[in-house]
Amino acid sequence: MLTRSRTRFAAALLSLGVLSAPQAFAAGEPMVLVTTDGQLMRDIPEAGTVRIVIDNQGRRLVIDRWNEVIGFEVPVWQFEQARPRGERRQRRPDRFPERPLPPRDRFATTEPQASIERRDLNPTTSSVPGQRDEEITAPDISAEPAPITSPNVAAAPKLTKAQVAALQVYLDRNGVSPGVIDGRMGSNVQKALASWYEISGERIDPANTDEIVTRLANSGGLAFTTYTISAEDAAGPFIASVPSDYAEKAKLERLAFTSTLEMLAERFHMDEDFLTELNPGVDFSRPGVQIKVVAIGEKNSGTITRIVADKGNKQVRGYDAQGKLVAAYPATIGSTATPSPTGTYNVERVVRNPGYTYNPKINFKQGDNDKVLEVPPGPNGPVGSVWIALSKPTYGIHGTPEPSKIGKTSSNGCVRLTNWDAEELTGMVAPGVIVSFIE
Repeated sequence: MLTRSRTRFAAALLSLGVLSAPQAFAAGEPMVLVTTDGQLMRDIPEAGTVRIVIDNQGRRLVIDRWNEVIGFEVPVWQFEQARPRGERRQRRPDRFPERPLPPRDRFATTEPQASIERRDLNPTTSSVPGQRDEEITAPDISAEPAPITSPNVAAAPKLTKAQVAALQVYLDRNGVSPGVIDGRMGSNVQKALASWYEISGERIDPANTDEIVTRLANSGGLAFTTYTISAEDAAGPFIASVPSDYAEKAKLERLAFTSTLEMLAERFHMDEDFLTELNPGVDFSRPGVQIKVVAIGEKNSGTITRIVADKGNKQVRGYDAQGKLVAAYPATIGSTATPSPTGTYNVERVVRNPGYTYNPKINFKQGDNDKVLEVPPGPNGPVGSVWIALSKPTYGIHGTPEPSKIGKTSSNGCVRLTNWDAEELTGMVAPGVIVSFIE
């Protein structure tokens, strides 16, 4: 016999068309809706705004009206088993957590494609007799879901790298950074699209190449251009490699770029592999060689009075005095071992081309390094080319030597951006700007 709470939740799913009546009440199996990051859904979608599809791995995916995955439908026991042991609730599995949950990120996607089967949300016949939801393979709710195509719905066209790069360039020019421009339709691009909608109220269809080309033409020209490698570019100075050990870093005069390729990729906000792919066989160390690069725009020049470091969304957003979004950047914000702070602080100072003081007694300990070390400045330094110090001692917003990993890895507690995004942000903030960390 169903408990009262199970009955209520099954009825809620039934009212949305998420389950048929036999599914909702068969064997008393309680179901939950979880977001793409594995949390219970904070907001139950309104009836008619979502549909359920089953991908080729047997996962039951909740799709919104924009054909984007916003969550999974799973049995409670699967949800509990998928959570890390230390985070599992010690209460009955059919109860909801009493504290508010973080808002969902309905724009999360990954690149792999998966075929799906459309599920009728208002079936006239019952489900297969004897079928149990336990037979559905439990999804990996710690991973981002794949974009979906359906045999019953026109499949979205597969975008080329050039098409995606054009979209990335447009977003980059307009204050909503997609991170490195690499021709990949990843989560950083989706976050930038969401931020552009917040700024402009416009939705951009990534597959509408004509619209994107027109937008580019009206905002600085087409996405790609040519650049001639100069003698200064080829001369450096460069370093042979970037040591991982902080004691070895401290011995260098400067943590410079390692090659002309790395330097030019950063100058044009590009992934090194993508720049190489656009210029096969090119020797980037030769002056006079013409290469194909993306045509970046001018830096954003707004005035930011409040910064939000969104841990859950892995994004930094800057707002003006009227509360309007001015700029948004993908970010790496803390880690489980070294979490970022919570609460509200202020910008204390802004430092360009900063050195870095390694102090194992204050921050973290690396290997056998147990002494204070002065690490020289440079784009490949631990904090990149910019340091925005916060009123919370030892914490700040800064650049990175590995721009392609922004939003995909962890940090030692600070807020990490690409060097070019950090430099743009630096030009729009001043001491006293409020910085709020949210979950």
